[in-house]
Amino acid sequence: MLEIDLEKENKAIAQEYKELLRISYQTLSDDDKKLIRKAFDFAVDAHKDMRRKSGEAYIFHPIAVAKIVASEIGLGATSIAAALMHDVVEDTDVTIEQIEKLFNPKVAQIVEGLTKIAQVKKDMNISMQAENFRKMLLTLNDDVRVILIKIADRLHNMQTMDSMPEHKQVKIASETLYIYAPLAHRLGLYNIKTELEDLGLKYTEPEVYRDIVSKIKETKEEQDAYIRDISNVLRTALDQEGIDYHIKGRPKSIYSIRRKMKAQNVSFDEVYDKFALRIVYKSNPHDEKFLAWKIYSIVTDHYRPSPSRLRDWISSPKSTGYEALHITVMGPKGRWVEIQVRSERMDEIAEKGYAAHYKYKQGATEESGLDVWLNLLKEALESSETNAVDFVQDFKMNLYAKEIFVFTPKGEIKSLPKGATSLDFAFSIHSEVGIRTRGTKVNGKLVPLNHELRSGDQIEVITSPNQKPTVNWLDYVTTSRAKNKIRNVLNEDMKKIAEEGREILTRKLRHLKITISESVINELVNFFRLKTSLDLFYRVGIGAIENQQLRDYANQRSNTLINFFKKTIKRSPHTADEDIHKQQLSSNYDMLVFGAEQDRLDYTLSTCCNPIPGDDVFGFVTINEGIKVHKKDCPNAIALQSNYAYRIMTAKWIDSTQQQFKAILKITGMDTLGLTNKLTKVISNNMHVNIQSISLSGEAGIFNGQVAVIVQNNTILKKLIDNIKKIDGVDKVTRVYKN
Repeated sequence: MLEIDLEKENKAIAQEYKELLRISYQTLSDDDKKLIRKAFDFAVDAHKDMRRKSGEAYIFHPIAVAKIVASEIGLGATSIAAALMHDVVEDTDVTIEQIEKLFNPKVAQIVEGLTKIAQVKKDMNISMQAENFRKMLLTLNDDVRVILIKIADRLHNMQTMDSMPEHKQVKIASETLYIYAPLAHRLGLYNIKTELEDLGLKYTEPEVYRDIVSKIKETKEEQDAYIRDISNVLRTALDQEGIDYHIKGRPKSIYSIRRKMKAQNVSFDEVYDKFALRIVYKSNPHDEKFLAWKIYSIVTDHYRPSPSRLRDWISSPKSTGYEALHITVMGPKGRWVEIQVRSERMDEIAEKGYAAHYKYKQGATEESGLDVWLNLLKEALESSETNAVDFVQDFKMNLYAKEIFVFTPKGEIKSLPKGATSLDFAFSIHSEVGIRTRGTKVNGKLVPLNHELRSGDQIEVITSPNQKPTVNWLDYVTTSRAKNKIRNVLNEDMKKIAEEGREILTRKLRHLKITISESVINELVNFFRLKTSLDLFYRVGIGAIENQQLRDYANQRSNTLINFFKKTIKRSPHTADEDIHKQQLSSNYDMLVFGAEQDRLDYTLSTCCNPIPGDDVFGFVTINEGIKVHKKDCPNAIALQSNYAYRIMTAKWIDSTQQQFKAILKITGMDTLGLTNKLTKVISNNMHVNIQSISLSGEAGIFNGQVAVIVQNNTILKKLIDNIKKIDGVDKVTRVYKN
């Protein structure tokens, strides 16, 4: 029986290989096919005794990754060969040297880059996940293909994660949403980004995911019919103009529907643009732009456009290389529909990103937006001295940032992330210009350095040779390039002052009959509650540590060692308020239990999402404040689970009869007579609910109210919300969380 199964498996493996060659985006030469065959045979042999958790032969995983690399990302033979062998060095006895001998240095270099990423994870006991991300992003320095193959590897892992334990699924899915999906987005891989986001949601918020999927299925027929109606109207008009095109309907991704529901506080039914139409037309390079605007004209002849939602990425492509025209029009039944207009070339770049961009760029001398971004990225990676979490935060912001287009005084166009300031612009010109910036003018007017730029602004930078960055500048900029440059200059200044500070400190301690040494420096760092010796020397250098404070240290030091320890032990991270808070909670240990053993531990409720009993929650072990409890859909949850997976504790409520919690409700509706009276009646008629505060206002027939209620648990709160919604005139009731 086993023989037959193995035979069947071998046939399936051979079939997969043929499929891999068939679906390759690049045209493969005979040499390419030989290279892929050699890598395939090598990987099959290396992984022959290995199986995945699901029980299938391990080799299916590298083949699947190679297929994604070949067809969806569109890379060539070198990358396909590297993808087939991406796990051999990590999981078997094969070495990089062997691969270099058997294949070529480029394949070996990519496999080595992928192995480095994999090895980082292994020694992660308590080191931060962010540090792993930083190291992974450093491989972008070597070859962007390393990251592209890593994204393909992550996509296949996400597609086949069902047999993993739940805590691992949440960790991997959080990492995916936190860093891999934004990376795929930045490299122009929109299809892969969408799939990673949807799969990420499937494992981080499974109920929400299932709910949206079932609702999409329910409304599918109606939506298909709706898209058909619009398509038929447009087809007739486009055919009359003799345009060669095809139209496809594209439902919005599950993740983007969820994001919209959250951002706008609406239900599934209230999300209007749940689908888009894409018109892809054939064109020679010369007529591309002309045809796009011709199609725009035809579409807007039939459907009224929303001028504020026109996106022209044909005149100014995104820095990822993405080009398209996005028109939002009012369709039948009063619904907004997004229509995307792209040529076949633009469509390929949108689907394949990096690879297609290079296919069409042959012979072009102009540097692409992606190249510019990769160069900026290398600069940020090389000069980054920040801690890993800050670095990943900055990096991530630059991955997903929407873009604005601004002009230099000479009329050259520059792309910056949305939210960038006039000081960011100065650094984008050149770091020396940024450092010497004294002032900025936007559209001829002098503006503060932290002035937020808008598309179309023209910026002039005024410099001075004597100007130097200050610490405040870090608050004036948003781009990681500017932040890194400012930090580097500040650090250099700090080091100079610290060197002088060390000499001053040595002299002052000598007067106090103390010889400076490693242990004395550590004692002083502890005494002044600082983090590093650099902080200590810097403070002495700028005169922030006075002679009297050093005398206090000398007096305390001359006492016994015991007194010194007492002094340091007294440095508790808890304030009196926190202790009172702990006491209040200590009588309710049975409210929340942690971990598989259901331990009852001390905790505080996080103020960023204010969980109450009945909410889905998890515990996060902080450094100074014990366990903090967050809601699973807290805005910070994905970042915490991704960066600090080892500090996450499972938590659940088990008894909520003894404690009451505050919840704030925002109520909007039409200002009808007696609404306030009805509202207070409904709340006070709900048992176990007390009103703590209520503020109501009406303006031009619109009613706005905020009510703070004290409830025992989530079930009672949900019942109350349902009852308020039934009041005549009430439109929406939402729970408000403090930011």
